[in-house]
Amino acid sequence: MDSADLQSMMLQKIPNMPNKAKRVTEYLLSNMREAAFKSIGEVAEELKVSKAQLVRVSRVLGFSGYSELKDCLQKVILEQINPAAMLTKAVGIKDELPQKIRQIEHVNIDDTWMQVDMSKVGEFCLTASKAVCTAFMGWGISSLVMELSYARFCVMGLPTMLIKRGSLSLVEQARTVPSNGVLMACEMPSYAIEVTEAVADAKSRGTKILTISDSPAAPICRFSDLAFFVSAASPTFGSSIIGPVFLIHMLTSALVVHLGDAAREALEKQAAYLHDERFYHPIFGLKY
Repeated sequence: MDSADLQSMMLQKIPNMPNKAKRVTEYLLSNMREAAFKSIGEVAEELKVSKAQLVRVSRVLGFSGYSELKDCLQKVILEQINPAAMLTKAVGIKDELPQKIRQIEHVNIDDTWMQVDMSKVGEFCLTASKAVCTAFMGWGISSLVMELSYARFCVMGLPTMLIKRGSLSLVEQARTVPSNGVLMACEMPSYAIEVTEAVADAKSRGTKILTISDSPAAPICRFSDLAFFVSAASPTFGSSIIGPVFLIHMLTSALVVHLGDAAREALEKQAAYLHDERFYHPIFGLKY
């Protein structure tokens, strides 16, 4: 059963369901990824229903119980982000693929924008400007998003560090982030255990945790002091980073304005560096 089949089946069942069962099914439809990776107790608590109610709804939907329904949800979600399975689908629309990608990336940006809480942007600016150090961490393509964040903090003259796989594990590096510092982690599927462990360790020592993910179900979100969510749909290669990069562009732009004169001084120093012809060709424009 693929995502479309599961959604179609749920939609067909909803009209004949009692109100409480209807509410549970509508939640599952709207929050498949969250439900797929949360425990039955977490879902029951969020919906303010009993575990028995979730089992009854599962059986109405044609499953033997909630465990089988959850297995189905996980398979559907994992199929959506499996690069090999996505490639098979993409081959079928290869002539329309560039247009499809353009459409999806527009949606990613729009959906990411709709999830931005401006009060959280303000909190991000205050937190980053006061931190003794902000560390950035990611795994796989998410590390690219964090490298952009790290580069922009450097340009703004803010104390920062980049945590990525190398001679030390992520957990070992995360231990160097001070308790009065900030650790910002980005996670797109698949979620890495080492990232979760590093974030958990930093949190246990009092470090403030900021997260960027595509879903509240991402394991790192359990430790978030401030969480941002993005859309990262893609017809190929798993997750897109256009939405996350768009968010970082917004956050760091808001931060540089918030910093005011301090940022201006740092940018002026960077501008002077751009004139060093050992590194840059001035005739082509001087921008970071």
